[in-house]
Amino acid sequence: MSLYHRLAKFLFEAAMLKRTPRTGYQYLGSGEENVAAHSYGTAIIGMVLSEMAKDVDRCRLICLCLLHDLLEARTGDLNALNKLYEEPDEEAAAEDMARDLPFGDRIRELLSEYRTGQSREALLAHDADQLDMLLSLKEQQDLGNPYAPRWIKFVKRRIKTPEARRLAEAICETDWASWWLDKFVERGDEG
Repeated sequence: MSLYHRLAKFLFEAAMLKRTPRTGYQYLGSGEENVAAHSYGTAIIGMVLSEMAKDVDRCRLICLCLLHDLLEARTGDLNALNKLYEEPDEEAAAEDMARDLPFGDRIRELLSEYRTGQSREALLAHDADQLDMLLSLKEQQDLGNPYAPRWIKFVKRRIKTPEARRLAEAICETDWASWWLDKFVERGDEG
């Protein structure tokens, strides 16, 4: 198999995340999202956190965010309840995924760094992951989901860095639709 055929297979595998649903929404009772959309949101948040944090390798942080759930193309998205009964072999999945890729060592290294949380970038990537969930929960709260506030408390407890904590507070204080709705209110065009 040629290098380009192996790269094509890797890209098809990564694209599987667009069809892999995030399973936690089943328990929340509303909302839905696929893993790829979540990874995109996490990467955008990682970019924002890289602007706020000092002495951070921006590219590494964004790569960690983009790849943090890549293995779910193989393992599926296991939510907290699922993980009480089943733990995926992420190391084997990473090894199988990265095998024969010219940048396989880099993928394994980044996935390991994210899993162990040993670097400042990995901590910020973990926080970006939580902040993306917090954004979704805040939207659900604003739309009336009665369970969202309880989940928000748990998500906020998992945030570790001061930059992400401040951003989490701002998210919780901001109406999810205000980014566009305020423009109409300012102009007097509401309702």
